[in-house]
Amino acid sequence: MKFKVGDKVKFLDEPGGGKVTAIVDDKMVKIETDDGFEMPVLMSELILDYRNIPVKEESVQTKQKTASYIEDSESSETEADEITPISTWSKPNEEEGLYLVFEPHDQQWFLTGPISVFLVNHTGLDILYSLFLEVSGSTSGVDYGSIPTHSKKLLDVVSREEIENWSHGTVQVLIHEDEPQNIYLPIHTEINIRISRFFKEGSYISNTLVNGKAIVSTLSLKSTFQTAGNTGKFDVQPQKVKSLPKKEKALIDRYKSAFGEAVVDLHIGEIVDNIAGLESRDMFRIQVEHFKKTLDSALANDYHKVTYIHGIGNGVLKNAIIEYFKEQGNAQSDIVKFGVGSLDILIKNETE
Repeated sequence: MKFKVGDKVKFLDEPGGGKVTAIVDDKMVKIETDDGFEMPVLMSELILDYRNIPVKEESVQTKQKTASYIEDSESSETEADEITPISTWSKPNEEEGLYLVFEPHDQQWFLTGPISVFLVNHTGLDILYSLFLEVSGSTSGVDYGSIPTHSKKLLDVVSREEIENWSHGTVQVLIHEDEPQNIYLPIHTEINIRISRFFKEGSYISNTLVNGKAIVSTLSLKSTFQTAGNTGKFDVQPQKVKSLPKKEKALIDRYKSAFGEAVVDLHIGEIVDNIAGLESRDMFRIQVEHFKKTLDSALANDYHKVTYIHGIGNGVLKNAIIEYFKEQGNAQSDIVKFGVGSLDILIKNETE
């Protein structure tokens, strides 16, 4: 049941109730109890207090006008309720950036029931987005709109049968700031999620972007946003060149986030389809090997920066990457920045 601010409600399984004071997200509201305390409560644990809804005789014409007004009001409220703050209680742990998040409604059975799909703007910048999905070999523009700073938008609630439609697509983003220190270039990033991830419990991880465990797909980290001043002139016409034989797509190109830049997620669920039978040391070895292969590919294909997402676990993988660079000595690349759960690798130009 949907509630709105000001609704009088009762607890479903215990005495008492109160008034809705805020909408937290699509599953939770804040209420002020009859005793004057404010607390968060799941919508599924509340019902409307019909004793506080006035009933009076009305003409047919008046009822029709009222019904039309309520319908229009509910429509506008639903649109507004689709955008909610990322976290009401604390700052998210994830690095600032743009994320696509798939949260199952049933947190006891991750592999059944509907899934809420959120586009998360975990930055201090306003964004305008366009969403395109690839379904049955064709591309469709399915949604567009704006999301304010540090907020998430509910894009859709989909069934398990429909979730395959969200595995491939494209998100384009324009970034706005009232008094910008930098003007950012538009972002073009691909959605590429293996279908098998939606049907494995291990794919749904704890996070601080939504209330429950979810599949979190990184679209673009803020640290990788490009500014207009770094790209030269826009009015230069490209020279015509002879067509060259098409070469096989490089490994690093799968993770391309901008010109000469890539974001590689080293979480094991992003690298292999099935972790059944793998021990911790096996998963660690796979992650390290994937790091080395993608870095070698970036070096060979003239990338200048790769961001590796290693997570905020016990630090073993991060330390292994740092140790690798210590052993390399005067290599063509070096760690230039530590992020929260990520490392930025700068690839040196041969002329430097």
